[in-house]
Amino acid sequence: MARGGHGLARVAVVVRAGAAPLWWLGLLAAGVGAALPGLTGRRIGLYAGAALFLVTAAAVALTGRKRYTTLAKATSKAGRNDLLQDRAVSARQWRRGHRWWLLLAFLAAVGSSWAMPAAGGMALAGAGVGLWLKAAWLGRREQADQLLLWVRVDWLRRGGAPAGKAVRGYRVTGVAAGDASPGGARRRRTAVPA
Repeated sequence: MARGGHGLARVAVVVRAGAAPLWWLGLLAAGVGAALPGLTGRRIGLYAGAALFLVTAAAVALTGRKRYTTLAKATSKAGRNDLLQDRAVSARQWRRGHRWWLLLAFLAAVGSSWAMPAAGGMALAGAGVGLWLKAAWLGRREQADQLLLWVRVDWLRRGGAPAGKAVRGYRVTGVAAGDASPGGARRRRTAVPA
């Protein structure tokens, strides 16, 4: 990295990185849990799981929006020496750093099925959907402002979250920077007519 520059990761990519693992682990845990009768029975477990799915998705999607908005106002333009991290690298680093938490969450969701079948897994899947919704909300902000939000990688290593206490502000670039579209999804390549 050039002197004076920082490694930057897309905020929306880091938020979105946990969505797919939580979704798939949640579905797997719910499937395993649905095979068990549990203390409450399958029907009550599935109804409770559906309610937990909706509540968890809404809570994860809405939690921290004020902090993200505050940090988005405290932006500075990314410098010439700043290094923009690829989408795949940012997602891989988040997942590698949280793999034990994901495993513990999966085991807790499966273990809770002895009491209430499938409910824990559906709550886990709801957390994944909530992260997708939060990333989509960030994407709409980015499109409205025509700016992409980036966070310093060293701040992520200290705090772990793109809106954690270690983060003091975001860097911004134009919407063409990086390999992820607003919201953190893969950038679609458009064919250039010959």
